[in-house]
Amino acid sequence: MTVAKEIEAAITRLFHVENWPITTIATQLNVHHSVVRRVLQQDGVAQERLIIRRSMSDPFIPFIQETLKKYPKLTGTRLHEMVKARGYMGSASHLRHIIGKYRPYEAEAFMRIRTLPGEQAQVDWAHFGKITIGKAQRRLLGFVMVLSWSRMIFLQFYLGDAMPNFLRGHVEAFNCWKQVPKKILYDNLKSAVLERNGDAIRFNGTLLELAKHYRFEPVPVNVARGNEKGRVERAISFIRTSFFAAREYTDLDDLNRQALEWCHGLAADRRCAEDRSMTVDEAFELEKPNLLCLPDNPFPVYERDSVRVGKTPYIRFDLNDYSVPFSLVRKTLQVVADLEFVRVMDGLNEVACHKRCWDKGCQIEDPKHIEELKEVKREAKEHRGIDRLHHAAPAATKIIQLAAQRGQNLGGLTTGLLHLLDLYGAVELEQAISEAVEAQACNISSVRQVLERRRREQNLPEPVVIAVPADPRIQNIIIIPHDLASYDTLHSTKKEADNV
Repeated sequence: MTVAKEIEAAITRLFHVENWPITTIATQLNVHHSVVRRVLQQDGVAQERLIIRRSMSDPFIPFIQETLKKYPKLTGTRLHEMVKARGYMGSASHLRHIIGKYRPYEAEAFMRIRTLPGEQAQVDWAHFGKITIGKAQRRLLGFVMVLSWSRMIFLQFYLGDAMPNFLRGHVEAFNCWKQVPKKILYDNLKSAVLERNGDAIRFNGTLLELAKHYRFEPVPVNVARGNEKGRVERAISFIRTSFFAAREYTDLDDLNRQALEWCHGLAADRRCAEDRSMTVDEAFELEKPNLLCLPDNPFPVYERDSVRVGKTPYIRFDLNDYSVPFSLVRKTLQVVADLEFVRVMDGLNEVACHKRCWDKGCQIEDPKHIEELKEVKREAKEHRGIDRLHHAAPAATKIIQLAAQRGQNLGGLTTGLLHLLDLYGAVELEQAISEAVEAQACNISSVRQVLERRRREQNLPEPVVIAVPADPRIQNIIIIPHDLASYDTLHSTKKEADNV
């Protein structure tokens, strides 16, 4: 950095004449303190005079150097604890700055990895924050596959990095390119590698099934060797800046549509790193003959889960409830889902199919399931009502049979009789129904007229419905009054005994 002659003159004067310290000169002249120190060194000022002040870390510098010489990879936190035990009173952040000056560092050189056309692709996930769908906050991840020779990029976004989405990304990439690379490199993510001990690797079984179907070889990179899949790492960086930054989209489908357009457009039109004379798209055309052909049928990609139906005819899957036929309550079913539909299976039989919902806390229903349940509940309610009438007023069976022969509405008749049972009681209803049946009348108005006539003849007040708790154990209790004539018998027996 070249310094103006006026600044050099001012630095020299302020240091020698005004005896200003270096930091004060730098602040007042708006230059860096290293500039002030360099100008004074060129002016012949001794190094000792350029030391601003002694640091509290100075007495520990020899110990730091000696320790780092023996243990060059020792962490700054551990070294701070060691120096602190020896009397250092400064902060850990300041000491880390000092350690950085004395830590031995050897730059590691890497060989440039070259591949043959069609030989290799690299795969990784890229995180792009979260996306809001209704009340749900779902993670947005980009599945990125890059052909190592031509640098052709495939990009699609999914809601999460679960294994079905990992497999789905492969299948869609192969279908997009209409061909398959011979090898695919992975980082040591669980979707690819379940366990690793040195060179002993246990792959994810589902990934091996995918590799067998498409006949490619899965290859994990070495631990802590991200440079081995540098092509996909650079592609992700390129995606963040060239595609996703300031990107506007309406939903996930719109984002994926734009991603494919970008892959076949701007990303394919850039210069190929292997040969700057052609574009990525041109290199891809040259690479195609060396790629593997697609099999006749795509690999089936579904999310599968076992679910238990509770008391209500719904199953819970991915934060939402889906209806099933009421006859399947208390059973264990299987869910087979893709990005579009949720299918519920009872063995090999499909019992329900719903459009998939990506919101949360929603109740997705098939109207047919609900109507079937309502119809059964309605019939069950009618049967319970008839059963209650049969026990309270046996004659009710006769009037219902008579109404059925004439094709009348049995539901309305049953409901009306139950209402009259609550108003007038079992004894009065039995008498009224018997009179109506004798007169061959089978409608509710005839029974009501008999009840009203008997009430007036007995000079009784109008009946009032007594509210009871909504508990079927209480509502369905039938109370038949005892015949009071037995009490008259007891009274006459007592009078005869008195006369004796």
